[in-house]
Amino acid sequence: MKRQIYVNLPIKDMARSQAFFRSLGFDFNPQFTNEQGACMVVADDIYVMLLVEPFFQTFTKKPVADATKSTEVLVCLSCASRAEVDETVAKARAAGAAVPNAPQDHGFMYGHGFEDLDGHVWELAYMDMSAAPPHP
Repeated sequence: MKRQIYVNLPIKDMARSQAFFRSLGFDFNPQFTNEQGACMVVADDIYVMLLVEPFFQTFTKKPVADATKSTEVLVCLSCASRAEVDETVAKARAAGAAVPNAPQDHGFMYGHGFEDLDGHVWELAYMDMSAAPPHP
């Protein structure tokens, strides 16, 4: 069986969140998108469900974390190049994201990231496996 992944994130404002992620180049599956939740397509088998907080709360008895005050998850997406990492961070910043950290360059691996409008951390990474250190 081929697996899929659905990352569920609580959000405050559906229209604002969809506009933000559309500005980064993501699209939404309208079949699974309404005023309570939006199915953001990351790749063929990777989706992020943006769920307004009251709806998100129906899936758990635990309190919903405020991502602007604590970190509940770090989402990391691979990129095809260093340029894609930088371009995506620039788009996110232009759309209102916070960019609290400087890029990290480890030679074979380059990364940078941003905090979306609800404070969720999105890391972006490019790895040149031909330059990676050999496995011991």
